[in-house]
Amino acid sequence: MTDRYQSPLSERYASKEMQYIFSQDMKFKTWRRLWIALAEAEHELGLPVTEEQIQELKEHQDDINYEVAREREALVRHDVMAHVYAYGTQCPKAKGIIHLGATSCYVGDNTDMILMREALKLVKKKLVNVLNELAKFADSYKAQPTLAFTHFQPAQPTTVGKRASLWMMELTLDLEDLDYLIGSMRLLGSKGTTGTQASFLELFDGDHEKAKAVDRKIAEKMGFPGCYPVSGQTYSRKVDSRVLNVLAGIAQSAHKFSNDIRLLQHLKEVEEPFEKNQIGSSAMAYKRNPMRSERIASLANYVIADSINPMITASTQWFERTLDDSANKRISIPEAFLAVDGILDLYLNVVDGLVVYPKVIEKRLMAELPFMATENIMMDAVKAGGDRQELHERIRVLSMEAGRNVKEKGMDNNLLELIAADPAFNLNLSDLQKLMEPARYTGRAKEQVEEFLADVIRPILEENRELLGVKAEILV
Repeated sequence: MTDRYQSPLSERYASKEMQYIFSQDMKFKTWRRLWIALAEAEHELGLPVTEEQIQELKEHQDDINYEVAREREALVRHDVMAHVYAYGTQCPKAKGIIHLGATSCYVGDNTDMILMREALKLVKKKLVNVLNELAKFADSYKAQPTLAFTHFQPAQPTTVGKRASLWMMELTLDLEDLDYLIGSMRLLGSKGTTGTQASFLELFDGDHEKAKAVDRKIAEKMGFPGCYPVSGQTYSRKVDSRVLNVLAGIAQSAHKFSNDIRLLQHLKEVEEPFEKNQIGSSAMAYKRNPMRSERIASLANYVIADSINPMITASTQWFERTLDDSANKRISIPEAFLAVDGILDLYLNVVDGLVVYPKVIEKRLMAELPFMATENIMMDAVKAGGDRQELHERIRVLSMEAGRNVKEKGMDNNLLELIAADPAFNLNLSDLQKLMEPARYTGRAKEQVEEFLADVIRPILEENRELLGVKAEILV
């Protein structure tokens, strides 16, 4: 449709799989599954709900008569009762027992929990695949020395693979949060209008055990470990806040990665994929803009800002419930998931096609390495008979001179030549150049990558091997 607004998250960024989870079809089919679960629980606990009625409900579980529901909602202004009515027109025998004892939140809130858990599982699947691709990249470049930066100023060397391990470390923290969150999610169950289960206590003639059993049975039938033990009419909106906090954490990690790639692409050391027919700029034909990494950052900013929505909603609920959460929830939660889905697809696509330029990396590192080798040079000069304190001062003076030559005169770094010409060091240029082996200055970077992959990442990948194999497709 070109005559009305459509969300870019659906048109440009999110996968069909994530879009389906938050589709109308998934929502209303889940409502019907919940009504079936409720009817089965009530039948099993002795209420006058028959197998024939349940079977009729199952026969029409997926063929939702949307037009009937829309017409009814326009009349009664209530979406749940409109769908109860529509379901009843298809199931005349079961019409009288659909939604028996329940409130609107029975289908609304339980469906929200089911959809969020399904969406979190998809997020986990994609995150694990990003880790898998990053692990391959880190292993390939674990020993490739590169200039490290603190404050974006040259610092002690690291390796390309070690830098990738920093990206993975953040994602493993996100995965821990995801796993905990998925494992802790419960259904609302059927708690009634204020959370007291009064309607079910009435249905079961005061039998508290049967009233409690309804929740247990519904949870089992819907594949959940249980229901929240207490609630008002709704589950606590803090649950939504917890969910979006985890999504915002993933967005933070992805944003950090995208920043690093954009800076590395500026340095011409590492580039995101650039396709044969891709246009970098409408004006500058030579440009190779890091547009995928920029899009990750852009979507991540949205998710981080969006995480405030459920915080405000949770903090402003009144007593057992108000309805000022509804419109916000309909927007903030699905769109956060759609955005994170797009972020992870982009992340996976970028990592899968990263291009590394070792010669550029080496050139920049070697231009700075003489400064970083001064401690080793000084130790060798001491071994050759020099005075440590005097040599330290000479190194400082010569380093300042070499730095001025680079910055003010545009010269190459000539610190080694300056040191070789200074008799205090008693070292010739050949001796000094032998110290310019980058691997001498990367510490345990290579070993840290190997240990991190072996001890942390590979066990994660093995535990989640059934999730591997995702290939991201980006639309633009």
